[in-house]
Order: sequence, then structure tokens, then C-alpha cells
Amino acid sequence: MNCNQAKTSRRRPAGSAKGGYGKRTKRCQLQNPAQTRKRCLTPWPFASFRVRARDSGKAPLFMPRPQNRRFRPLRGKPRDPRRTADSDRILLYGLHAVEAAIVNPNRTIGRLFATENAARRLDSALKARGATVEFAIPRQLDRLLGPDAVHQGVVLETALLPPVELEELRPEGIFLVLDQVTDPQNVGAVLRSAAVFGATALVMPERHSPPLTGALAKAASGGLDIVPVILVRNLSQALGHLGDAGILRVGLAEEGSALLEDTELTLPLAFVLGAEGKGLRQLTRETCNRLCRISTKRPLASLNVSNAAAIALHWARATARAR
Repeated sequence: MNCNQAKTSRRRPAGSAKGGYGKRTKRCQLQNPAQTRKRCLTPWPFASFRVRARDSGKAPLFMPRPQNRRFRPLRGKPRDPRRTADSDRILLYGLHAVEAAIVNPNRTIGRLFATENAARRLDSALKARGATVEFAIPRQLDRLLGPDAVHQGVVLETALLPPVELEELRPEGIFLVLDQVTDPQNVGAVLRSAAVFGATALVMPERHSPPLTGALAKAASGGLDIVPVILVRNLSQALGHLGDAGILRVGLAEEGSALLEDTELTLPLAFVLGAEGKGLRQLTRETCNRLCRISTKRPLASLNVSNAAAIALHWARATARAR
């Protein structure tokens, strides 16, 4: 038996399955080890294509694409597990966030997935709204949201709240204004403090703000469905509208000239806070009536934006007087 006969006898039959790794006769390995090693390490159908090209004496002009679709790479960005197929539908999770969404008459209620324990804790809210539960186990909810979401055994499919315009609200109480704060955890914590201290609304720019979805709602612990969130196109124009309505605009910045504790606060007022690091933008500073700082002690003199909002709200509730 010559080498060519040995090659033919050892090739995979024509009707066999594709996708394996071809092996050649040991006799050919002794005569041409480099070519045999190349063929043995090349998967079908590439191995047979290269063998035919070599035997014919012609170099291949192209490489065939694999027929098995399993080996084709995925294209595009991975789907966000917290958004459903419909772009207007979102997933909220967490006991407090879901309970506040259920009792909010402006919130659309879709499918509700919950464990038996979570359903018992939400029983009164479910009866008041007439919502039904689809029971699930925690592992199913983990696959629905991803491993990093702390769902507490409940997931609600819902829609974004209807938009609220700044002109719809009466100029009273305390407003919170965030200047390009993009972290959903920080914005959620600010919303939670705003709900605790009874703030009138939270104002943010449409751009450079986090989406009002699961992570923010979980951090807000129900505040997203309690405090109105107003998204504006131009923050400086929105601050001007607040000023025209007789609202005192107080910017909080580390380099503020006056202490918040020494500033006379009158209602209605609006606290303006910037992102960590960048702080308030120049145009935002110029639109504020006063620029204050919260007294701290060195060496750590900076506060998280959510902590600063909580301190300012508490101080205003305790000391601010009506005009």
C-alpha cells in the first residue's frame, strides 16, 4: 500500500457527521510529518479542502465558511436583562420598589413574578390593586434579571411612568435639582431621601441622567413612585423658571462662600447639587441665588451627593420658614 492509498483509506466517509477532527495514517506521518500534523489539527471541512488544494497543486483562493452555525460569533451588544422585548416595558424588583409601584395608580401593572414568601409580604397591596401573582423560584428570577440584581423574590413587569412637566407643579415646598448625576445608585438614594423628607419633586436633565428603571428604583426603595421626577431639556432654563416662580435656588458646592447652617432659608426653595468630582457646572452656578457648603471637618471634607441631599433636606425642614 502506497502513501496515497493510505490517505484514502483513512479519510472520513462521505456520509459521516461533520465537525470532528480528522486523523491520518501513521505511515504518512513518517513520510510527511509537517503536512500530516497540519491536517490533524484542522477541523473538518477545512482539512479536506486543504488536502484537495494541496493534491491539485493549486493554492486555495479563499477559505470556506463553516456550515455549523454554532461556531459563528455573536454579533451586536448583549440584551439588557432588565428590559423586555418591548422597549417601553421595564422590570422593577425589590419588595419596597414593587410595593410602591403596585399602589401607585399611575403605574401600569403587567406580569408579576414572586416567590411564595414575597407574595405573602405583598398580599395587602396586591388585594388593593387586584393584581395576580405568577409564582417562581429565586433561580428563575436570577436568570431573568442577572446575577447582580438583588430582587428579594419579586419582579414586576411594568411601563415607565407618564412624564411630568415642571409647569404642572405648584411652587411650594422643597425641590431637588441634580446637575448631570449619572449614577443610578446615587439618584435612587436621593429619591429615597426626598420621599422621606417630603420633597415636592426631583428635577434632572434628560441627557446625562440614569434611566428610571430597575437599579434606580431598587435604590430609591419606593421613592420613584412617590416623588415626581421631572426631566428637562435645558437645566439652566428650568432653574430660571423656578426663579420666576419665586423659588429660592441654593446651590451646594464644596467651594461655596457661605455655610448652609448660617444661611437663612425660606420656602419655597430648591437645592441644586452636582455630580461627584465635577460638581456644579458654571452656568448652573450662575443661575443659583446662593452658593453654600455643608460644614465638615478635615481631612475628609467631601460628601456623597445623596448624603448631601439628605442633610440639606433635613436642615431645611427644621429651619426654613415660609415667606
